[in-house]
Amino acid sequence: MYTPSSVAAKAYASVGLESGVMSASPAQLITLLYEGAELSLRMAIRHIQDHDIEKKSAAIGKATRIILDGLRAALDMRHNSELAAQLDALYGYMVKRIMDAHVANTVEPLEEVLGLLQELHGAWRQIAVTSHAPAQTLSHPIAA
Repeated sequence: MYTPSSVAAKAYASVGLESGVMSASPAQLITLLYEGAELSLRMAIRHIQDHDIEKKSAAIGKATRIILDGLRAALDMRHNSELAAQLDALYGYMVKRIMDAHVANTVEPLEEVLGLLQELHGAWRQIAVTSHAPAQTLSHPIAA
């Protein structure tokens, strides 16, 4: 009559995640992307250390998609185009370094990118906390 509790818990978590994303401000959405990219890179580092190539590849792929299809795709070149162009170049550099790590199977490039993401993430956390502007009036080179 009822689904197993683990299935129900997963469904509840999924709804909670979707609800959180739907109610998040643009700055909060960007911070979620940074969190996802950082987690994926940490997992890739762990999988390299554990010599698990398949899981390393999956984690690297996820981090790359978050950077390209999330962070980079969200750049709004119409607002503060100089900053947006700099972020675009930085995201491109990050992806190159991630691919370097993937090919060489080394953690150092991933640690470098993780550090860059953490710096940007910290700035976005501050924006998310201090921003009380409605989503449509948030003026920044990244629009989520």
